[in-house]
Order: sequence, then structure tokens, then C-alpha cells
Amino acid sequence: MALNRLDLNLLHVFDTIYREGSLTRAAKALHLTQPAVSHSLSRLREHFNDPLFTRQGNQMVPTPLARRFLESMRPGLTQIQSAVNQFHAFDPATHRKTYSLGLRDVLESTFLPRLMERLNGYPELEIVSQRIPRRDMETQLAAGKLDFAVDVLLPVSNQTSHELLRRDRLVVLARREHPLIQNGLNMADYLAAKHVLVSSRTEGPGIEDFELSRLGVRRNIRLRCQHYFAACRVVEDTNLLLTMPETYARIIAERSGIEIMDPPADLPALDVHLYWHKPYEKEPALVWFRDQLKAVS
Repeated sequence: MALNRLDLNLLHVFDTIYREGSLTRAAKALHLTQPAVSHSLSRLREHFNDPLFTRQGNQMVPTPLARRFLESMRPGLTQIQSAVNQFHAFDPATHRKTYSLGLRDVLESTFLPRLMERLNGYPELEIVSQRIPRRDMETQLAAGKLDFAVDVLLPVSNQTSHELLRRDRLVVLARREHPLIQNGLNMADYLAAKHVLVSSRTEGPGIEDFELSRLGVRRNIRLRCQHYFAACRVVEDTNLLLTMPETYARIIAERSGIEIMDPPADLPALDVHLYWHKPYEKEPALVWFRDQLKAVS
């Protein structure tokens, strides 16, 4: 397995197959034909005397040897790629580039319209937005499956950089004819009403409930659901109240019969952060896109 017998370009192919889990997707990412990628994989298999990847359904699953090799090889490959990329300028008007962005549903609604408007003059750029479990975010960023993620403040390692994009305050939503809001919403009315709580969890308090608990009060949760859009539809047709981030609330209110009100107490704001893998942060294409995300935040 002497290094002088291995074409280093094959390592890039190996890394891309591992990341994409498919020869077809790897070929697209590398701008190569699928036969060319298959030929490269055959050379790697011969070199390592191991299949490296086995097909399971539509996925190319790495073998134990491939996993061990990737863990040892990727840091060095990342350093080489970063060193090379520092000497190549990125022109978004002419370069073909796909950016993968980790966004939850409410952030898709607030980020993507402004982002795509800003990128209107760059027809060669493609954006892929996906929702990933928070526990997988750092792994996906390190593997190159995500270029960036946008989420609330999360605990991360020193290999993941992050920056505050915006601070989103909480507001209360109710239908415009709601009998409790005609003279402004006070704490007594807020507690007397029934509420919708949006959460991916089936139990436990929302961020606003922690502050209410500190004040010694508790609200009445009538409905717990997964998405703010569904919650807003419920609020529009019932007397339930919804407490949610203001940015998305403004988007919903423009197209519905919903009133936005200040909460009856000072509730904590949601800090929205941008995350990226630190070893990649100087790549020109990623530096440019990071600036675009910050501009539309």
C-alpha cells in the first residue's frame, strides 16, 4: 500500500462516495461520469484489497476498513483542500456549486425567501435545505454533507464554529375577534386562555413556560403540535393563543386573520446561530455563502 502507488485524486473520489452514499450522486458532485467513478472505486478496491463499499438497496455502505481509513484520512485531506482552495478565487456568477443548508421548518420560512431573492443573479448555484436531528449536526458538517446549519444556540465542540445571526423575540398570536384581546393582553387574560404549544417533543414545557414558572404561574396547554403553520391555522379558527417567534409570526399574519400582541411578561428571546465546520471556514466558496446568509438574517 505504498503511497507512491496511489493516485491522490482517488482519495477525493473515496471521500465523496462516502459522503454521498451513492455512485450516481458522487459522480454529480465530482462532475464526472458514473463509469469514471466506478473505475476509480475499482482501483481503490484493488489497492486496499477490500470492497470498501457494499450496496444495500440504493445506498453504498462503507465497510469497516473504509470507516477506519476515512477517520485517519479525512483530516489530512481537509487540510490539503483548504490549502489549495485558498489560492483559487470563487466567482458565484460562473461557478457551479451546490450548498447544503440545515434548517428547521420555521427557519426555512424566514430564511429561504430572502436568500433565494438575494441569489437571483447567480443561476449556477443550487441550494439544498434539509432538516437533520440536532444530535447529528456536527457529524454532518464534518462529513461535508452540510455546509452550514442554522439553529438555536447548541453545545458544540471546538471543531464547529458558530455566530449569532439574529435574536428573535417571542410574541402572542390570537384571532382578531378573540374576546380576551380587545383591550390588550394582560397576564390574567393570558393565563385564563387555553394555549397551543409547538414542540417536537411529546411532553415537557416550552421556552416561555420556564419564564412563567419563574414568575410562579402556569398556563393551560390545550394542544401540542409539531409545526407553527398548523398551530396558526388552529389559532385562526379557535380561541386558543399561540406564543411563537416574531419573525415567522409576521409572515403568517400577513396572510391570515391573526393578531400579533406583546406577551404579558418579558419572555426570553430565541438566539439564532449559524454553524459551520471550522477546518472548512477559509474556503472561498463557503466564505462567500456565509456572507450571504448573514446578509439575509
